[in-house]
This record gives sequence, structure tokens and C-alpha cells, in this order.
Amino acid sequence: MSIKLTMLAVAALLAATPALATKLPADLAKAAADYDQAQIDGNRAELERLLADDYVLVNSHAEVSDKAGLIHDNTAPGFKLDPYVVREPVERVWANGAVLGGIVSVSGVDGGKPFKATFRFADVWARRKGVWQVIYTEVTRPPAS
Repeated sequence: MSIKLTMLAVAALLAATPALATKLPADLAKAAADYDQAQIDGNRAELERLLADDYVLVNSHAEVSDKAGLIHDNTAPGFKLDPYVVREPVERVWANGAVLGGIVSVSGVDGGKPFKATFRFADVWARRKGVWQVIYTEVTRPPAS
């Protein structure tokens, strides 16, 4: 009996794999690039467009924030995020949703003070009424090496 259940579980995973390995749709790839650039530029209008109204952020200190909080932090006077590159990307896409993430080493200035940090993140995207928006982000700090 347990062999049968195991085989069913494996079959279910194999059936799901093609959906998870799908190439990013062009409109999602553009939205993700626009979102990264909006964070770097502190572009309030783009952040408003790309973050869902019900957006939730769990930051690296396990604090929960929302769309208004993320926009406030990214557009605050004295805050500037340097360009960054996503390493070890994670991309999982299905019909109207996706998880995009990876590792980033970020630097910039916050409140006039320079900062550097490395994070692993996952952004959950949803396509609603034909428009991709981030609905959830989780950020963690990798273990110290």
C-alpha cells in the first residue's frame, strides 16, 4: 500500500514539473525587470503599479509590512539602493501566478548611512485582470559563512 502511495506522489510531482519549469512569459519578465528598476530608482508610480493593493512583505527581521510601507521605505529621503544582480534565480510559473526569487547582495544609503547586505528573497506574482503584480515577498538572511 505505501509503495502505491509513494508512486502516486512521485507521479503527481512529475506531472507538476513541466508547469514549474516553464519559461517566463515576456510580460512577466518585463514586469519583474520594471519592479527591480523601480526599487533601485525609488519610483513611487512604478511601485504603485507593480505592487498589488493587498501586497504583504515579510522582511529579514520577520516583520510584516504592506504596500504603503515598502513604497515609503523605497522613496524616503536619504534612501538610495544601488543596482543589484539576482544570483541563483528561482523561477516557478503557472497559469496566473509565479514565484521569482534568488539571492541579492544589496548596497546603498539609508538615512544618509551606507549599508550592505545579502538576502535570499521570493516574490510571489499574480496575474490579475491581465496584469502581473507582486502580492507577497519574503526576505531572509542566509546563514553566516
